[in-house]
Amino acid sequence: MNLTTLGPAQFPSPIHRTVSDRLRLPEIVLQGPDAPPPTELQFELAGPRAQLFFNPKETRAGVVTCGGLCPGLNDVIRSLFLELHYAYGVKDVLGFRGGYQGLDPARGAEPIVLTPEFVDGIHQEAGTVLGTSRGPVDTKIAVDNLIRLGVNILFTIGGDGTQRGGNDLFQEAKRRGHALAVVGIPKTIDNDVPFVTRSFGYLTAVQEAAKVLDRAHTEARSVENGISLVKLMGRHAGFIAAGATVASQDVNFTLVPEVPFRLEGDRGFLAALKARILKRRHAVVVVAEGAGQDLLANSEAGRDASGNVKLKDIGLFLRDQIETCFKAARVPVVMRYFDPSYLVRSSPANSEDSILCDLFARYAVHAAMAGKTGLVIGYLHNQFIHVPIELLTSRKKTMDPNGFAWSAVLAATGQPERFD
Repeated sequence: MNLTTLGPAQFPSPIHRTVSDRLRLPEIVLQGPDAPPPTELQFELAGPRAQLFFNPKETRAGVVTCGGLCPGLNDVIRSLFLELHYAYGVKDVLGFRGGYQGLDPARGAEPIVLTPEFVDGIHQEAGTVLGTSRGPVDTKIAVDNLIRLGVNILFTIGGDGTQRGGNDLFQEAKRRGHALAVVGIPKTIDNDVPFVTRSFGYLTAVQEAAKVLDRAHTEARSVENGISLVKLMGRHAGFIAAGATVASQDVNFTLVPEVPFRLEGDRGFLAALKARILKRRHAVVVVAEGAGQDLLANSEAGRDASGNVKLKDIGLFLRDQIETCFKAARVPVVMRYFDPSYLVRSSPANSEDSILCDLFARYAVHAAMAGKTGLVIGYLHNQFIHVPIELLTSRKKTMDPNGFAWSAVLAATGQPERFD
């Protein structure tokens, strides 16, 4: 993939172990022996370069966090600062507060000047010390402010909407003749970013969700005909629901957006749940927030400030349908409904995610200091890569219903492949 650079790199890097611009990582590494050669993407390998575009002593960087919370945001902020400050000797790092609105001086507070003292210990805290918000910013006003502040590099931590906004900022700065490197760090607790094998915060979310499932199982089996229904995050992809199910091993039914299901009929979900209750006297059900949206009348309820479709609540709908079904069958049940979404996403990162956050941040700094822009750091085949923002935002990663992840869910739950 061709990447945009701000110009020739002319300053020697203080980092001795560097990576060549010529190294490439293919999107597809596994291929059948008789398959034709794939027409595949080749990604530039991330890492420190021998020459820099920016003179560290004259460089000012900015960091902004946007969208919903995710475990590990403070870890990323801290590692960005540490790499800029100690490894490269960048003179100033600003933290823009309250998401993109912090780039507009009329809407946001003045940015925070990050220091070693400020970032000390923030990786042990959940949330983001910079604050966050949804929604865009007036690009021209934001670039005016970045130029006024002398910001040469902007790190955008957020989802695809955030990264599209970052690309708009780069393009506007380019029109103004202001050299601005915009490098994104992909943030999604749902793990649905393309060209990112595992997004930071995902394993923490699975770990915290699995704890909830353990409690849900305790509730269900402690009463006769107990049903625990747990709604987990996952707008378009069921990775959290699937991962937590396999981690828990006590879930009986898992419903995800990638696998449509029916409620009614002999092979529908309600019939399977009823058979389970009559046989085992308890059940645990997991549903991802984006599952079963086709079952809800007028399922689209507008859009949020980031432009995301507001989904109808499948959890409450499913709870009501289950209660109605068992009441009609004259089978008394005890329902327990759990929605731990905000609890899960506001948790501090676990050790594995902390390591991943640190690496994402440091690779982002390497790219920016070399003058690369309009890109997001990807993570593919255990390697960090540079992904153009336009390519990243053109796809969505979802779970393959024929893949190993979903097969593991079917094995752990014992549920049929389809409720149809």
